This record gives sequence, structure tokens and C-alpha cells, in this order.
Amino acid sequence: MKTTKIQKIAAFSYNNKGGNPAGVVITDKMPKEEEMFSIAKEVGYSETAFLHPKDDGWRIRYFSPEIEVDFCGHATIATGAGLGQSHGEGTYKLFLNNGEISVAVKKTTGNDFKVTLQSPETWSKPAPQNVIDDVLDVFNLPASALHVDFPIRYAFAGAKHLILVVNDRKTVADMNYEFKKTKALMLKESLVTISLLWLDANNVFHSRNAFASGGVYEDPATGAAAAALAGYLRDINWKGNNKFEIIQGEDMGSPSRLIVEYTPIVGASIKISGSARNI
Repeated sequence: MKTTKIQKIAAFSYNNKGGNPAGVVITDKMPKEEEMFSIAKEVGYSETAFLHPKDDGWRIRYFSPEIEVDFCGHATIATGAGLGQSHGEGTYKLFLNNGEISVAVKKTTGNDFKVTLQSPETWSKPAPQNVIDDVLDVFNLPASALHVDFPIRYAFAGAKHLILVVNDRKTVADMNYEFKKTKALMLKESLVTISLLWLDANNVFHSRNAFASGGVYEDPATGAAAAALAGYLRDINWKGNNKFEIIQGEDMGSPSRLIVEYTPIVGASIKISGSARNI
């Protein structure tokens, strides 16, 4: 197997800083699973993407140090930048475990790129009350902390997430959950992340994303969760703009900016854009 070097790229960087680091490995043939897990553990980021040419696009898989996920937004943005460096600007088709997406790449300065992904289709549905109770317990949150206009729901855009919108910024900044219990709960419910969000007066969401299911406390930018959030907002008939920003990673010292845009068509794909930079 011919393998390029492991590219390390920060996706959704903000003013050329921060972002969520991902590994990108471009091969001529997909490695064995044990090798991908080994590389992902060696890289040490929340996700490493592996891809090889297939038909008129690329087959891609995403591995955290502990689990494979069907879709990862920030690693897709990083992949777009990696393909931009090796194959130039353009739009690339990506074949997931379940479905197909695309990523458009445009060079900005140096080896930095603006990358836009078109997510898998979305759905959302109410979370059962027992799951809500368990999540509030492990996150040490009273029910009164939740924003009444944003019901707790499962949300899907290639992977399953749980959406929690709270009343104030401080609750997001103070996020503190019980890792082992949360990991067990997330694995039981097949949740990739739990999104804790606050909406400011400018219709900008401030987010923290627990990723205990993948063995990581949180991610500084989560494109898959951003797409799931957009599908959720559409499903609950949110009155805000259908193009909005998410600021994530502030409380980790790694600020990230995600641009999200969705159409009124229920279940349709979401557009997620961001900057990417080499690490």
C-alpha cells in the first residue's frame, strides 16, 4: 500500500488561529481497520480521515482513537484542504459508509483554504424523557437551565447528535460532565456528540460539543453537529436566519468559526463552510 504522509490540518480556523485539528491520510487503497485505528491513536486527534480514489470521487472513512464514525464534518473540511494541496481547487465527491457528499475547495493564501461541504440528509426527533433526565444528570444541569424555545431532540446529519440549548453563556462556559457515565450513555444511544449551545443577540450560536463516545472530552469544532443543528432548527421552525454562524472552541482556547446554511426543504442536505490551515 502506498500511503502519503499524514497531513495535519486545523479545520474551521478563526482568523488563522484555532480550529479543530484532524489527520488526513490519502492512499491508493484503504488500509485495514486495525491499521487505521493504530494511525488514529498515533495522531491523537479526535478524528483522522482515510481516503483513496474510487470511481469519479474518493472513498472516505473516519476514525477516532477509539471508534469509527460514519461522518465527521471537521475531518471532511480538513480532507478538502488536503485534496486542495495535492490535487488543486475544485469540487470532490466523497463516498461515505452510508451515502455520498461533496466538498468544494478554494485556495485563499499560502496553503490555507476555504472549504465547503454538503452534508448528508438530515432528520430530528424528540429525545425520550428518560434520556433527557440522564443527560441533565451527568451534565449537572437543572431543567431550568434549558431554553424553552429549543426542545431537546436527537438530530442527524450523517451521524446522530443530541441538541441542548441553554439560557446563558455562562452555562456553556461552565460545561462539566461526568465522562464515564456520559460515554456509556452516548454509546447506548449511538450519539456521536452532545451539543451544548447558547444563542446570542446576533443570532450566533456559541457551542461546546462533548465527544466522550470517541474517547475525547470535547471538540473545538464539529461540522457534523453543525449540520445536525441546522436540520433540527429547520424541523422546529426556528424563526432565525437560514444562514448563521457557530463559534466553538472559545472555552478551550482554540476558537473556531463555522458558517452554516440550509434550505426550507425538510431533510435536505446542509452547507457547512470554514477555513482550514496546516498545523
